[in-house]
Amino acid sequence: MIRRRRPEILAVFLGTLLALAGSARAQNPAWFQAGTGLGDVSKPRLAVADFVPREDHTKPHSQLFTQVVRDDLQFSGIIELVSPSFYPTQVPSVPGELKNNTWTDASVNANLVAFGNLTESSEVAIQAWLYDVKNPASQAVIGKVYRGAPTDAQVRKFAHQFADEIISKLSGGLPGIASTQIAFVSSRTGTKEIWVMDYDGANQHPVTSLHTISLTPRWSPDASRIAFTCFAPAHGVVSPQICMYSVDANKVVTFPRYRGTNSSPAWSPDGSHLMFSSSMLGNPELFLTDASGSTPKRLTFANGASTSPAWNPKTGQSVVFVSDRGGIPKLFMMNADGTNSAEIDLPDKGYLIDPSWAPNGQILAFSWRRPEGNYDIYVMDASTHQLVELTRDSARNERPSWAPDGRHIVFESTRGGSRQIWTMLADGSQARQLTTQGHNESPNWSPR
Repeated sequence: MIRRRRPEILAVFLGTLLALAGSARAQNPAWFQAGTGLGDVSKPRLAVADFVPREDHTKPHSQLFTQVVRDDLQFSGIIELVSPSFYPTQVPSVPGELKNNTWTDASVNANLVAFGNLTESSEVAIQAWLYDVKNPASQAVIGKVYRGAPTDAQVRKFAHQFADEIISKLSGGLPGIASTQIAFVSSRTGTKEIWVMDYDGANQHPVTSLHTISLTPRWSPDASRIAFTCFAPAHGVVSPQICMYSVDANKVVTFPRYRGTNSSPAWSPDGSHLMFSSSMLGNPELFLTDASGSTPKRLTFANGASTSPAWNPKTGQSVVFVSDRGGIPKLFMMNADGTNSAEIDLPDKGYLIDPSWAPNGQILAFSWRRPEGNYDIYVMDASTHQLVELTRDSARNERPSWAPDGRHIVFESTRGGSRQIWTMLADGSQARQLTTQGHNESPNWSPR
């Protein structure tokens, strides 16, 4: 029987890690570290031993499981993954085979070790443990058994789940993101369609086949729907409209069509309302409807277009949006009912677009085309307007979207030549390219 580690032992261990982290010298601003959980701090050293195949034919799946767990933890931002080149030659497959001293000596110096085994017949069964090897008398921090179909996709899913369990334990209960997905726009089939992929770029597949232009996908808070912009007929004219994809039904479902141009949907944090830009009454302004799209209510009244609303996910009381009412696109903030609209004052000229709130509702990411012509991604403390620049190169870096852990950002970039989807830690490090085929843009990270 696999038993969980006693809470009091785990609390002492996590307290030690936090003390080490607090003693490290910070390089990023305090508001940034507090909001993202990232900074130049000490991280627990974790080793992931090769999961042991019980039969020869299970080697590919045991190798896949091991590698996916390692990749997930490496990109977590809160763990220092020990290189496998330093691991001892004896690989444990069950707790009785774990020799703590071989993992804590100077060459490895691990705080924790993940290990286990895999068997496979009509189903795959994976036993997985995480142990604190600095405390030999302690019980398992994690002990899990995963059972399911013996497929690559299922093994990858189990690996993501195990990695998320580890991250949750080491971050005070904050869920990991290895099981999340990213929606995006791709033209690789000939027309711009909505696609979805795993957070690490695996399992890329289209979810729409409208054979028109689809843009700006936005996950609902419960991840059951994706609202997006599509070119569709309305009142005898083909124009941008708000469309809705149902994850459960695996199809585009009915949503009202309005006159004029309708685009850039945004969900309220509770999923009960949608805000979007519409010219149904003439000038492109922000409108509010319930989740079914009924009874649109106009929120903004200004000379110039208003678009790209981003609802504060923590409070639900404020919205940041883009407007060119002053001549060029700038960021504005207003109450969710449209009152108290005001420009966000930033100390430079240039285009400000693509606002995206961090899950904590305190940090705002956006794209900024500075006077020198570059599009780069910045984050801002919403209360003080202090800034951190995340990208700096000759490419266009745009449309940031936060992961639900607040430690990662997905964005589009031309840094490789063509427009592709990339992810990075929220401090701008560990940038990874996720797409390579065709033209890919407008990513949006699922909330779970």
